[in-house]
Amino acid sequence: MKIEEVRKRAFAMPLTNPGYPPGPYRFVDREFFTITYRTDPDALRAVVPEPLEVAEPVVKYEFIRMPDSTGFGNYTESGQVIPVRFKGQTGGYVHAMYLDDEAPIAGGREIWGFPKKLASPSLRIEKDTLVGVLAYGSVNVAIATMGYKHHTLDPAPIKAAVEAPAFLLKIMPDVDGKARVCEIVRYYCEDVTIKGAWSGPAALELFQHALAPVAQLPVLEVVSGVHILTDLTLGLGKVVYDYLR
Repeated sequence: MKIEEVRKRAFAMPLTNPGYPPGPYRFVDREFFTITYRTDPDALRAVVPEPLEVAEPVVKYEFIRMPDSTGFGNYTESGQVIPVRFKGQTGGYVHAMYLDDEAPIAGGREIWGFPKKLASPSLRIEKDTLVGVLAYGSVNVAIATMGYKHHTLDPAPIKAAVEAPAFLLKIMPDVDGKARVCEIVRYYCEDVTIKGAWSGPAALELFQHALAPVAQLPVLEVVSGVHILTDLTLGLGKVVYDYLR
């Protein structure tokens, strides 16, 4: 293979059989179950990297079902998002993500810098209850429940929340093991259509695990539970801060 062909073809690993196709990445019937809870502000400050600033002492714990996504297929995700400020702009810092599909793990980490790890999240309806469970191996580390569609929500503020900026800490090592890339990335969800949004009584339990430490941000009080059905495009990112420059 000639040098120019390598340059032309290279966008992801492996060169001749990339783990995912080029974007854009469109999600149809993407389902969010988000529990917002109050936590220890000192615990938040310990994990949110400067120059991001903690906006308020809350965490959004998410379960996300993605049955139809371009290139990534059908998978489920779970994780924690922390409200932050960056240069006066408010958004969410994606602190942890656990999912069950190799392609979006590779693509999410390599393109944007999503903090993705392999695990076994699930989101399902059990009679009158929406249930989200995150298992790491055979161990449950998060269990969330909500009354199914108790109250219909106004889609306008939900759409604004989905379209708000999000921030990531992207780290990629060099061949000597040191960081070659270490930067804050900002991205947006685009072309968002809210198909439905509901709330209900909600509960969340987090359990200690050495390799899935979601409980390091403890649940002090559940603020709300929201269930959303949407179509959206995951926009590509922009580097807004470079730690190595």
